[in-house]
Amino acid sequence: MAGHSKWANIKRQKARVDAKKGKTFTQLSRAIIVAARQGTPDPAGNFQLRTAIEKAKAAGIPHDNIDRAIAKGAGTFNSDDANYEEIRYEGYGAGGVAILIEALTDNRNRTAADLREAFSKNGGNLGETGCVSWMFTQKGVVILTAEDVDEEALLEAAMAGEAESYDIIADNNEIEVFTTVDNLERLSKILQQEKFQVQESELRWIPETEMALDDTTQLQAVLKMIDALEALDDVQNVTANLAIAPNIDLTQL
Repeated sequence: MAGHSKWANIKRQKARVDAKKGKTFTQLSRAIIVAARQGTPDPAGNFQLRTAIEKAKAAGIPHDNIDRAIAKGAGTFNSDDANYEEIRYEGYGAGGVAILIEALTDNRNRTAADLREAFSKNGGNLGETGCVSWMFTQKGVVILTAEDVDEEALLEAAMAGEAESYDIIADNNEIEVFTTVDNLERLSKILQQEKFQVQESELRWIPETEMALDDTTQLQAVLKMIDALEALDDVQNVTANLAIAPNIDLTQL
């Protein structure tokens, strides 16, 4: 099984991106609200909600805030909170890098305007729906702690869970196990049953083709744009088909 999470690895390679702040309370709370609204408000029967709650806890969000977000999604919290919807935006960064953005918003016009500004200020262009999504495939990813992992046992468990591949990321002491979207929950359960330490499970867009940049100026513009996009509260995830050419000195970025 060979790994193929190039974009995730690039984000880890670069110190500034690695040290980037985690998702804001607002972003994580919105994910809980939407997950609770789309399924049962009981985490035991809602894998998406359970995953969102785990991420929120890892980020230090207080239990009261998590419970409030679940109640808002279930419609049992007395408030006039906005109705959030999931929207995917697409565009290009400097050098032709394809950018895919997942957002939760209560105001499409505001979100589109904020995204367009982040693109235009950093040499990119916000495009039409479908302009780059054909370059990506959505996969389920289970992230494991790599410490003391028996790779032969991992291979057996991954095969039993019908995983497609896995990627050992030594620098980050993690293993990413990939599967189809509809098999993510089953794979996660099997890996936990086999005593692997599951950090989190998530859906991720994987680029089918890569854009390798060997121009430092373009690369800096793309990374700056991604930082600007990820700083927006409406944005949940940003994925790019970026690849960094071997001649680039990451310490200079």
